[in-house]
Amino acid sequence: MDSHELLHWITTTDSIARIDLRRRADNCRRRFVGDAVHLRGLLNFANICRRNCWYCGLRADRTDLPRYRMSHADILARARRVEELGYGTIVLQSGEDPATDTAWIAEMVRRIKSETGLAVTLSLGERQPRELEVWQRAGADRYLLKFETSNDDLYRRYHPAPAGIGGNRLGLLACLRDLGYEIGTGFMVGLPGQTPADLRRDLEILHMLQPDMIGVGPFIPHPATPLARRPAGAPERPADQVPASAEMTLTVLALVRLLCPMANIPATTALGTMDPVSGYEAGLTCGANVMMPDVTPRAFRQQYEIYPRPLSPSGEDLEADRRRLTERIRSLGRTVGRGPGAAVSFRAKRGEMRHETCRA
Repeated sequence: MDSHELLHWITTTDSIARIDLRRRADNCRRRFVGDAVHLRGLLNFANICRRNCWYCGLRADRTDLPRYRMSHADILARARRVEELGYGTIVLQSGEDPATDTAWIAEMVRRIKSETGLAVTLSLGERQPRELEVWQRAGADRYLLKFETSNDDLYRRYHPAPAGIGGNRLGLLACLRDLGYEIGTGFMVGLPGQTPADLRRDLEILHMLQPDMIGVGPFIPHPATPLARRPAGAPERPADQVPASAEMTLTVLALVRLLCPMANIPATTALGTMDPVSGYEAGLTCGANVMMPDVTPRAFRQQYEIYPRPLSPSGEDLEADRRRLTERIRSLGRTVGRGPGAAVSFRAKRGEMRHETCRA
């Protein structure tokens, strides 16, 4: 799919054509990664962050937000629970917390790997290459680092970096791949100031990188952040601003599957938040093959709000969450994946299978 075709799909208003695009993406998903939907237990273990991103509810300048950091013992207890639920992976996510240093994270990973059979995904923001190497040696399998937008001006404006943080996320992704991680990345759909040309470039970067995990979701600002209030200094939204809608996100998700057919692609929480009735199902029918149920203790869930999202209707009944997800997956004629669920793309890069592409 060339640049002209990508721009066509981003800008088209032909709803019938978009439905056909999603159908082709679903067929591509079935061909390359199968019908299994892999469940990852998402544990938001700390909401402390040194950054001041303009849309994130964890931003450092928020003084009204109670901060927390779970202990190793509590994290390990949750990991055991994730394994009991039959999830093959735990995703350990936090803000960029300086106190969770190299040794702290390495010890946490070692304990989980020695006491469970789970794959470990880390999502800890921008860290130094030496830290990433230590964590990989400790047993971390995957690292998720979204580049958020390919527009450098928008990135620098909305993601002001503390001293010593370079903002070279694409360089860090290359480092992660060289270290042997399964790499994950992605971007937001409808970031203020994002044009169709920006979104096309986002997709072209994914096609070039061929990451193993890809997360895309609609832009949803937290109400306590600058982008929820359109502050002075925010760029005027262009006439061709990409809409931060579920409809556009589903189109982008389908394009991502066609461009990166062997990647693991979640139906994201942001999509489910924007469309709580059928957002997850819609994602799963246009290319997604992963879901990430939240296993964070209820006491902390509302304190980890990158954007507002409803609490699980079952409270902290993780078994009920598991049953409900299973029912939703089976209602689509799909199955629940077993084991760690390594990306087909990662296995192909290791020579376990031939790398292919999907015709759009």
